[in-house]
Amino acid sequence: MRIAMIGTRGVPARYGGFETAVEEIGSRLVEGGHEIVVYCRGEDRSPTYRGMHRVPLPALKHPILETLSHTALSVGHLLRHRCDAAIVFNAANAPLLPVIRAARIPVAVHVDGLEWKRGKWGPVGRRYYLVNERVSVWLADELISDAEGIADYYRERYNTSSMFLPYGAPIRDTDDLSRLAELDLTEHGYHLIVARLEPENQVDKIIEGYLQSNAQLPLIVVGSVPYESEHEKRINELAASDSRIRQLGGVWDQNLLDTLYAGAASYLHGHTVGGTNPSLLRAMGAGANVIAWDVNFNREVLGANGAYFTERAQLGTALEETESNPVAAVERGLRARAHAAANYRWDEVTKGYEQLCEEMRAGTRSRKLRKRPQDTVQSQYVVGRNPQLSETHSV
Repeated sequence: MRIAMIGTRGVPARYGGFETAVEEIGSRLVEGGHEIVVYCRGEDRSPTYRGMHRVPLPALKHPILETLSHTALSVGHLLRHRCDAAIVFNAANAPLLPVIRAARIPVAVHVDGLEWKRGKWGPVGRRYYLVNERVSVWLADELISDAEGIADYYRERYNTSSMFLPYGAPIRDTDDLSRLAELDLTEHGYHLIVARLEPENQVDKIIEGYLQSNAQLPLIVVGSVPYESEHEKRINELAASDSRIRQLGGVWDQNLLDTLYAGAASYLHGHTVGGTNPSLLRAMGAGANVIAWDVNFNREVLGANGAYFTERAQLGTALEETESNPVAAVERGLRARAHAAANYRWDEVTKGYEQLCEEMRAGTRSRKLRKRPQDTVQSQYVVGRNPQLSETHSV
């Protein structure tokens, strides 16, 4: 099949979860004999990456219009270079679905997390995302949910089912932490945050909790944001208030990033509105001791293999316990890695995407055939999960 992936910043993955998914899934589909076309933003004009065809196109440099302007150009290119199936990432791109449908190209929409809840959007932005959720429900041949919590949301709000396809976890299979020396860090000698510096990721609240605690180890912050904001300014001010806090900005060296996860005394995960988060899975795959914001998405992925917080005082207690009992922290990290290895596998996720595209091309999966919740059946197999460890879920 010729499959197009539209709506992200493209490959190589240097931004977020969608880009990670495109790279991991697309490269595996190429290995399976498919032709994968990825529409990309940025200055990189390379024609291919890991066997995928890159189509670099411009976008308006605007926090609201960037995604949709790039997707509009991508769809224009798609109409001249047709494919067997298209996967559109982000419900914000739903205004382009009528054009794709008019061209009779089967299309699925990966709906992401609850984008309208993100703190960076004002009332107009929130309404825009809510409208486009509904447009995606109406026009997509299939909806993709990367978390059961997202599938529940679409089932309850829109009375529609979706295909559950989570992310995979890269499992770190080495104990070599020598690269920590490049950053003047030592094994289990620091706490770690890895996140875009946006309000819903709670980086400011994590730093505040750290500052109010009796934690002694330094706090390393990895992350950036594409547009300047008051929230980023607040984070920078907090970080500058204590010399123990170090900001590294974006780290695109994936081996170094995995080493940072693996060597941390704790990984602090404040994401609140997304689905299955790649940063959380990457930390688990590296065997990190995870302390996560207590929301259903994080509990769905991490389960009982970490600690949770919603208040600054709770975070402070968790940090202090990590430092006072490092053996227990290491054991939690090992349990988290085993859980990720058993339940979140890119090879299995890719099989789900391949099956989806094959069924859309054949017409056996379409908007008209998409099942409503009352019609769903129970399956012993959940894509990306170990069937021996999973309960039954609707698919």
